[in-house]
Amino acid sequence: MTLFDSLILGALEGVTEFLPISSTGHLILASQLLGLEQTAAHKAFEVSIQLGSILAVLFLYAKDLIRDKSLWIKLSVAFLPTGILGFLFYKHIKALFGVETVSIMLIAGGIVFLIIEYFRRDKAIDEGKDLSELTIKEALTIGFFQSLSMVPGTSRSGATLIGGLFMGLNRKSAAEFSFLLAIPTMFIATAYDLIKHRHELVVDDWSMLIVAFITAFVFAFATVKAFVGFVSRHTFVPFAIYRIIVGVIFFYFVASLPA
Repeated sequence: MTLFDSLILGALEGVTEFLPISSTGHLILASQLLGLEQTAAHKAFEVSIQLGSILAVLFLYAKDLIRDKSLWIKLSVAFLPTGILGFLFYKHIKALFGVETVSIMLIAGGIVFLIIEYFRRDKAIDEGKDLSELTIKEALTIGFFQSLSMVPGTSRSGATLIGGLFMGLNRKSAAEFSFLLAIPTMFIATAYDLIKHRHELVVDDWSMLIVAFITAFVFAFATVKAFVGFVSRHTFVPFAIYRIIVGVIFFYFVASLPA
């Protein structure tokens, strides 16, 4: 892996982690285009740089997390389904990582978003509950939605956003809960993968990891602020269309490339 590769992957991770378009899927697809082999070490690298994005959320929402202790309880409960299922089916989940799976799930997720927006077409953009009104039971339900994102290409952000909308949150609150839920989810996933693949990450990988980590932090910080402003005024239709277009392109072209 070169410096250019790590910068590209870091920027891509930072931009896509909190958008409902699948950061994991984009990293897999980008690695394919860059000619980077999907080894165990490279997969661990892709997971690890997500921590840079998570730290950006901690910086942005530190005051809310300190002020509202009940929010930690909701996040802990929402994490449980993914934590338990991820631990039990880790090997099976890793086996799903591939261009074909990503392409299919990108398209499927885009269609789901279009269906949701169709049924919400007569509602105001900001209609729905605030984050403070979210119950423990509703947080757990959103957690089950998040567990669907263990299939590459589904998008953790997309799954939790859909779950939040189903639980009656307004778009802004659904987005913010999705951001915050990434903290325990991705931190634990990153730590687990680093420990599991610690012998496969050589010294050169660590230098590239640091570059990608910092890049992901910077891009995620800017993306989160911009996304909150966007969903406060617009629907998720543009992201749905983007998912479908990208999914179709990679399904027919990238998936057909020789290994």
